[in-house]
Amino acid sequence: MSKSALLVSAAALAIFASPAAAQDLRGSAADAKDAAEAPPPNSADIVVTATRRSERLSNVPIAVSAFNQLALQNSGATDIRQMTQLAPSLLVSSTGSEANAAARIRGIGTVGDNPGLESSVAVFIDGIYRSRTGSGLNDLGEIERIEVLRGPQGTLSGRNASAGAISIYTKLPEFQFGGFAEASYGNYNAVRLSGALTGPIVNETLAFRIDGVYSKRDGFLRDVVNNTDYNDRNRVFVRGQLLYKVNPDLAIRLIADYTRRDEKCCGAVYVDTTEKLDPTPGTPGDFAINPAGNRVAAILRSMGGVLPSDGDPYNRKIAFTPGRAYSNLTTDYGVSARVRWNIGNTQLTSLTAYREYKSGGAADIDYGNVDLVYRPKDGNSYRQFHTFTHESRFSGTILGGKLDWLVGGYYAHEKLRVADNLRFGTQYGAFAACRMVATLNPAAVLRDPSRPGCLSAAGRAALTPAVGPQVVGGIDRLSTLNDRGSLLDLYDQTSNNWALFTHNIYRVTDRFSATVGIRYTREAKTLSAGFNNNNTVCPAQQAALAPLLRSPNATLQSLAGALITLSCTGNSTAALTGLGLNDRLKEGQLTGTGVLSWKVNDATLLYGSYARGYKAGGYNLDRSDLTATVFATPVAGDVRNLRFDPETVNAYELGLKYSAHKLTANVALYRSEFTNFQLNTFNGTNFIVQNIGGCSTSLNGADRDNSSASGACAGKVGKGVVTQGVEIEVGLTPTHDFSVNLGYTLADAKYQRNLVGSKAGEPLNAALFLLSGAQMSNAPRHTVTSAVTWTPALGGSGLTGLFYIDGRLTSDYNTGSDLFVEKLQDGFFLMNARIGVRGKDERWALELWAQNLLDTNYQQVAFNLPFQGAGSRSQVQAFGAPAFAASNTLFGSFLAEPRTYGLTLRSRF
Repeated sequence: MSKSALLVSAAALAIFASPAAAQDLRGSAADAKDAAEAPPPNSADIVVTATRRSERLSNVPIAVSAFNQLALQNSGATDIRQMTQLAPSLLVSSTGSEANAAARIRGIGTVGDNPGLESSVAVFIDGIYRSRTGSGLNDLGEIERIEVLRGPQGTLSGRNASAGAISIYTKLPEFQFGGFAEASYGNYNAVRLSGALTGPIVNETLAFRIDGVYSKRDGFLRDVVNNTDYNDRNRVFVRGQLLYKVNPDLAIRLIADYTRRDEKCCGAVYVDTTEKLDPTPGTPGDFAINPAGNRVAAILRSMGGVLPSDGDPYNRKIAFTPGRAYSNLTTDYGVSARVRWNIGNTQLTSLTAYREYKSGGAADIDYGNVDLVYRPKDGNSYRQFHTFTHESRFSGTILGGKLDWLVGGYYAHEKLRVADNLRFGTQYGAFAACRMVATLNPAAVLRDPSRPGCLSAAGRAALTPAVGPQVVGGIDRLSTLNDRGSLLDLYDQTSNNWALFTHNIYRVTDRFSATVGIRYTREAKTLSAGFNNNNTVCPAQQAALAPLLRSPNATLQSLAGALITLSCTGNSTAALTGLGLNDRLKEGQLTGTGVLSWKVNDATLLYGSYARGYKAGGYNLDRSDLTATVFATPVAGDVRNLRFDPETVNAYELGLKYSAHKLTANVALYRSEFTNFQLNTFNGTNFIVQNIGGCSTSLNGADRDNSSASGACAGKVGKGVVTQGVEIEVGLTPTHDFSVNLGYTLADAKYQRNLVGSKAGEPLNAALFLLSGAQMSNAPRHTVTSAVTWTPALGGSGLTGLFYIDGRLTSDYNTGSDLFVEKLQDGFFLMNARIGVRGKDERWALELWAQNLLDTNYQQVAFNLPFQGAGSRSQVQAFGAPAFAASNTLFGSFLAEPRTYGLTLRSRF
């Protein structure tokens, strides 16, 4: 981290929230009073509904940050991923598909692009649960505010969440005509047009609102083979609303929205192509870079491969297979109805919604121009959700105002279909054979990709006696594995979820309150899967090499296993065709929360809380886990291998909130203990889903060895992940037109020792040997967010200026779920800035802005490039064993956005 970045970070201070009246449909005098007493501009003490009651942020005894439209607008945030610039405890990243982005709070989140896993951080838009975080990456239109609730949620509404929740509230229709129009143009030919119109249909009874956004931009990556850009933007969003006030006690809000995205997402660059050697085999701790280069990279180049980002990933050049620079269409739409009805002293809130989501999955997933593995654009690769939800809540105040009570119920029915057609490419066979030959002997003279088995005459003469004709025959068969694999795999999952919950606040005295919340959740899922695959090379290899697998010669066993792995990896085999899988699971969990809060004086609140959270179990919707090994033929009973268990958490928190006229300060000390943490990781060949737990007895280092068979737990399985730390938010508003704020999060988010891979205590997968005792992936230990906003008057004509700057300073963290050293991201600093002038009453505005002003280079997630080598430097250093004498995996990365800048013109009427 440079001194200049540190100085800039120290100079810029954060804005956490600007004023936002609670947008929820109000039905009580207390709510109206809170709204009338909304704080002045730039204050951090806004009205929120985090507890389903309209309260000042300083009076809510939970850790929550809130941001209104102005705060997000100044920072340039148009979706939840860009909110991380303002919220130090939040991190949002996307990988191979934005359809399943990952959100993390306090270092905890669901890893990877697997639609079978729901997020540990729930996303709600206008109270409606979005079952996958990726739906929150859409343009949001104009919003009222966003609340980020930290820690387990579930006794107040909707779906359970084990790590936290992001609640987005959009603007309500109004009974006075108005609206806005906005146009932005920036580098990368970025065009963004947005606007809204609202007004009465029937005066004081029926109002409407229409929001729309059009966004188009060139991509940040350049495909030098297909001569096109990647990671572009091409989006359309529209939302229509009706607000019907039947009478003063009954209001109905109807919302319909539609989003369409047709974009080429997501390109990846090469970030590490070196080959690591163990200079003293058998001695852990040593490694050296092979001066001869990486044999896998050499094979790719011998087959016409182009590695344009090799050595400089931030030149943002990529090379995909000709004709496979695919774009994918994503559609996301739905309708919802919200009813708020005051029945005497009781208020009924009802939310009903239906949504559909579909995202295409065509991709060149080896991320190179040598045709190794891909999903064709034939309509047979997509994920699709049909979701119906209903929630009803009754709330009120009794016992002379001492008890605020809330009881509710929730039901969700979701049909999820995942269609997959992952295929080996037209050059895979030659590449895989060359990779096998190079593993046996790295001498390039032995390889010839144009010949059977990638064996030159010299190579065939040398290897036939050295490893035997059966192994050479296996290499020859491997070279015929071209353009084969899945034709259509279908996974149909149906989920039914219902819950009953209550959340009650009892005021023991005027200043001391006790909160008790309880929730019971019942989850049922059924899975039906079928496969159609034409990879006949896999069963042929298994049959021909079976004798070697039983050979007493360990070397021959290893070679036969490697050949079968390359032929059948991910269970890509014709033996799957016609295999039907059916399974069902049911589970129930009792969770809840307890809070004690003390209003020391009008400005100071102290609280302590305990919460138990839960995230449902489910199925790994990927065929790679259908059998214990790739050597076996899948059978119907193997469907049990796709199951993973529910994730639970016990969370503890102590907090202090202080709010005066010009100063706000929030401090939270927290600790969350996760049992059966759901971890999804990709090891370059297969997807692995395991529940991470900690064994009560010592495993004597078996969770850190090179074996997936050792390390079973003979004791009890408990917490596997613990995150603890401190959060500080400070806001200062010395004048009405000037605000400075600062945020800091310390997240000590670590795996425990003696790890196992399920609540039954099965051994941890060998690819995860670095986890024990380590900081979690995508969990920076230190994060500082900072900004300053100044809106001075410009003369006496009503003109005002805008000077805004924010920053986010992040310490080092690893971006890979296996924590390989090649995936480490150094600490970095991001800055956004905006300067402009606004007319009287902000009827118009002209603003010049920049995001990532310093053009900081950093990555979202690094990963093992599929099938392109084996082993990490981490394995060489840890084991120093002959099996890892050469680590030649090529690593790729999904980069974050570079500097963008532009001009925005806005008008309000």
